[in-house]
Amino acid sequence: METTTSIRKLFKRVETHKGLFAVEKATLIYSVLTSVLILILYPRLDHPLDMLADRVLIVGTTFLLMYLYRLAPSRFAAFVRVVVQMSLLSYWYPDTFEFNRVFPNLDHVFASVEQWLFGSQPAVGFAQRWPYLWVSEALNMGYFFYYPMILLVVLWYFLRRFDLFEKVSFVIVASFFVYYLFYIFVPVAGPQFYFPAIGFDSVEAGVFPSIGDYFNHNQELLPKPDFEKGFFYSLVEGSQQVGERPTAAFPSSHVGMSTILMIMAWRGSRKLFWCLMPFYLLLCAATVYIQAHYVIDIIVGFVSAFGVYVLTTRVFKRWFVKK
Repeated sequence: METTTSIRKLFKRVETHKGLFAVEKATLIYSVLTSVLILILYPRLDHPLDMLADRVLIVGTTFLLMYLYRLAPSRFAAFVRVVVQMSLLSYWYPDTFEFNRVFPNLDHVFASVEQWLFGSQPAVGFAQRWPYLWVSEALNMGYFFYYPMILLVVLWYFLRRFDLFEKVSFVIVASFFVYYLFYIFVPVAGPQFYFPAIGFDSVEAGVFPSIGDYFNHNQELLPKPDFEKGFFYSLVEGSQQVGERPTAAFPSSHVGMSTILMIMAWRGSRKLFWCLMPFYLLLCAATVYIQAHYVIDIIVGFVSAFGVYVLTTRVFKRWFVKK
């Protein structure tokens, strides 16, 4: 009986939200901003017309979903609209590379700072010091849990605090866009791309040369530490081979966004927060272990999360809360 009631509640008609959701407006604003940038960089981009066409399709889909929702408004239909916008993050992430690939790479700066701080490269030493299957699998499990963590937090608010669902979805997607805009203009690829480009003899010698726009034409991905290939190792390896690009290393959006998710979990449910905590800690450590990030990426990712959370929350309250 309780399950039937919940299903009815899910599909029950609700008061029509006549316009775009806040999260959809965030997508449209980001689409416009990046479209302007495409026009500015048009001669230097690899396929600018395709990028513009993708944005037209995204905008059209967004308005189509709004129209369909007005025909049959329900909580489920609202959830579909939000999920579509979140699923587009898998497009927007590699899209940052299409911009920053034309700018000079900055990994030599960040690797040099890392060397100065630690006297070595933790992204190399971490995996070499702990070459065990149980360590690899635990950390890769945490890294792979990144997107399930997003889904769990969103689902919790959808099912338990629907009144905050629009705010939460906006803060998550808008926070991603804040990081993505930064990545466009600060091209850092991370150890798994930069180290193979300069050679490990240079890494061991602590010499980190500038490689200019090397990644505009080369995108070799360093294989993850290959001690023993476990289940989660294979999942992460496969996902990186498909969707990873030499972009978005500084600061770590994995750490930044998962920290924002933990803030939301804490504010919504202490039980949810503590259930996610082990995966959060494993995820943060994994970003260095699998050589996706420098340690400074993790530190700045964590610190920046609080500022990004405050910024996007205030934007939502000021622009999207109905007075």
